[in-house]
Amino acid sequence: MRLKKEKQNYLDYVPVKNPKFPSYRREEDNLVIVEVEHKGFYATLAQKLAKTPRVSKIELDKFGSFIWECIDGKRTVFEISQLLEQEFGKEVQPVMNRVVKYFQILRDNDFISYQEGAAK
Repeated sequence: MRLKKEKQNYLDYVPVKNPKFPSYRREEDNLVIVEVEHKGFYATLAQKLAKTPRVSKIELDKFGSFIWECIDGKRTVFEISQLLEQEFGKEVQPVMNRVVKYFQILRDNDFISYQEGAAK
């Protein structure tokens, strides 16, 4: 007899920052800037020929900055959405839709990966 695989809930996933992007800083206005270093043969070639920058600076808005700093490899997507709602209230409604979309963007651009959250 086979047991059915339990359905996974996206909100139970724990986002983890990609170690390729370890460099970020908080500006005076509390916004986060993630620095992306372009490495490798083609990046170096583009830097020399097309004068592209070696480091790109990705500026996050206030919601993205808050979320980025909440990603600690321990909190679930749900827990982060609750913290965001506590911090910004009605300003982030509908919070779940916004958080899910934001995490999709982060994942699609390889800034984070997911691990399934541990049962608490």
